[in-house]
Amino acid sequence: MNTKEDYEKKLEEIKAIEEDQVKIPNNIPVDVYMQEVNNLYQWCRNDKETLTVLGLNWELVTDLPARVGALMEAESRWNEQRFSGKEAAKKWQEESPIAYDLRDDILQCFRYAFRKDDELLRKIAHFPEGKAHTDMIQELNDLAVIGRDNPLLLKKINFDMTLLDRAAETSPRMRKLLAAANCERKRANDGKNIRDRAYTHLKEAVDRIYECGQFAFRKDEERRRGYRSNYMYKRRKRYEGKAPIEEGEPSDSLVTNPGNKVEFIPNEVGRQPERR
Repeated sequence: MNTKEDYEKKLEEIKAIEEDQVKIPNNIPVDVYMQEVNNLYQWCRNDKETLTVLGLNWELVTDLPARVGALMEAESRWNEQRFSGKEAAKKWQEESPIAYDLRDDILQCFRYAFRKDDELLRKIAHFPEGKAHTDMIQELNDLAVIGRDNPLLLKKINFDMTLLDRAAETSPRMRKLLAAANCERKRANDGKNIRDRAYTHLKEAVDRIYECGQFAFRKDEERRRGYRSNYMYKRRKRYEGKAPIEEGEPSDSLVTNPGNKVEFIPNEVGRQPERR
C-alpha cells in the first residue's frame, strides 16, 4: 500500500480526532519522527509475546506502517499547499502596491479636474474609504466608470485616458489574485490541521508501545532503549548538560532536516499595509 492509499484509508479516522486532542510536532522534525517509528516497528516485532502478555494490543504495531504512510502523505500535501500559498501571497505583495499607486494617481487627477464641480467631488469624496484591499479594488473600477462619464473635464487637464482602461483591467485581476491568495492560505491551514491530526494518530500508537516496552524491559537496558525516541533522549541529555553538543554532530544516525519547522502563510491578505 502506498502513502496515498494509507492517507485515504486513514483520513476519516484522522478527521474524527477531537480538536482538543490534536498534538503538534513542535519538538521533533516530522521526518525524524517517522524514521524512528519505522525503527520501532522493526525493533518490537521480536517482542510480540512479551508485550501482548502485558496487555498491548498488537494491532497498534501492525498498524504503524499505515499510520506512518498517512502522515507522510499529509506532510507532503501540506508542504505543497503552503508553498503555493506563499507564491500567491508573494504575487499579491508584488502587484498590490502598483494597483494602489494607480488608484491614488487617478484620484489626485480627478480631484483637480473636478475641483469646480461639487457633485463630482461628492462622488469621490469617500475615496479611499477604508484600509481593506477590497476597497481599493472596487475604487479602481468606480474611478474608471466616473472618468469615462466625464471625459471633457479630464481632457482639460491633459489626463491620460488610458489610465482608465488600466484601472478597469486591474480591478478584476486584483480581485482574483486576492481571492487566490486567501484561498491558498485557507487550504494550507486546512492541510496543516490534517497533518497535525495524522501525527496525533501515529503518536497515539507509538506512545502506547513505548510505554509498554519501557515497563516490560525496565531491567533490560539493551532492549529498553528501543522503546524511546533517540532524538528526544539526546535532546534531554543536552539540556541537562550531560551530553554537550558537538559541532556537526547529528541527533542520531539519521540526518535531520533543520528546515522542517512549522511555518505559516503570512496573515490573511485582506488589509492594506500602512502607507507612508
